[in-house]
Amino acid sequence: MKRVVVTGIGALTPIGNTAKEYWEALKAGKSGAAPITLFDTTEFKTKFACEVKDFNAQDHIDRREARRMDRFTQFAMVSAHEAIEDSGLDLEKIDLDRAGVIWGAGVGGLRTMEIEIEGFLKGNGIPRFNPLFIPKMIPDIAPGQISIKYGFRGINYATVSACASSSHAIINAMDYIRLGKADIFIAGGSESTVTYSGMGGFNSLKALSTRNDDPQGASRPFDKDRDGFVLGEGSASLILESYEHAIARGAKIYAEIVGGAMTADAYHITAPHPEGIGASNVMRLALEDAKINKDEVGYINVHGTSTPLGDVAEAKAIQKVFGDAAYNLNISSTKSMTGHLLGAAGAVEAVAAVLSVKNNIVPPTINHATADPEIDPKLNFTFNAAQERELNYALSNTFGFGGHNTSVVFKKFQG
Repeated sequence: MKRVVVTGIGALTPIGNTAKEYWEALKAGKSGAAPITLFDTTEFKTKFACEVKDFNAQDHIDRREARRMDRFTQFAMVSAHEAIEDSGLDLEKIDLDRAGVIWGAGVGGLRTMEIEIEGFLKGNGIPRFNPLFIPKMIPDIAPGQISIKYGFRGINYATVSACASSSHAIINAMDYIRLGKADIFIAGGSESTVTYSGMGGFNSLKALSTRNDDPQGASRPFDKDRDGFVLGEGSASLILESYEHAIARGAKIYAEIVGGAMTADAYHITAPHPEGIGASNVMRLALEDAKINKDEVGYINVHGTSTPLGDVAEAKAIQKVFGDAAYNLNISSTKSMTGHLLGAAGAVEAVAAVLSVKNNIVPPTINHATADPEIDPKLNFTFNAAQERELNYALSNTFGFGGHNTSVVFKKFQG
């Protein structure tokens, strides 16, 4: 199979509006959590989230076009543009029939849906809907809009698997290039669910932290006193290319993507399997796909949402797969800084894993104060400060409601 490399990255996150800003904030252990500004939270149990800061779509997208897009699609367009620019692709010199877009979104245009339903109810049930209602709402509109902008006529679709959505997109894109069905993909994900129904829905599930007196300290994966995740929003994009295509055009290469796997828990709609069976299976299969040994991995960017059940299950899964080698790993949850970006989480965290391997730096898991007695204290979760370490391989894990599990393997590029 063909080799696959990462030649461009873009990120629009709660802690940085470009990939460079995002990476600097990760290394510094910066939290993106703050009181919500997008709507009135007076009656909500949780009054904070990790919003994208200082974002004006019209700074990046034509005003008329921006109005035809939900916020999640606007995010997608911005991070995709950064990744294209970063890659140095000359769109006039590539085969656009062999260039595709695969994009992940767990929800899609939630705010668009709210606005249209509000209008319907205010109109006493008269069905006067915006003709762009459906095109703005559907998750697959983001890859459609990206392909229209750049003329990519190859494989194009959306992956929808809750919080694993954009990792599925990355794995699918890798496999199509491996099989010779495409030369280039824009792969990634975006999400914008910091809305009243998004917050209300997760509050009703008791999934969100309610630490309203300390938003920046609320996302605390693997800490004994964690009380739920912090909702985030944003987008990230990776340009994936066949090695031959990238070398032929003299592209800079961030890392190689050498493996990926997808499994299901087959257990519960929202809770992970308590022993992490699906999570351990997906990591084991990802290592097999990458054809590497467990002791070659230096870093795992874990799903690590800061939920009572999920963090324990993932820690158990890591020990099951890696055995004694688990104690030589660096592990961290960048959700402690960005919050949980749902369908965009996999792409945002893949960018973190790529930059970790390239720069030999492991970003921290911030906000740790008290050890959880259910988690082995010998595991290195890179608590509270980044660590320098020679990295050859990194895994990125994402798991979603419905029991969807993904794991992606990145390798330091060595020619």
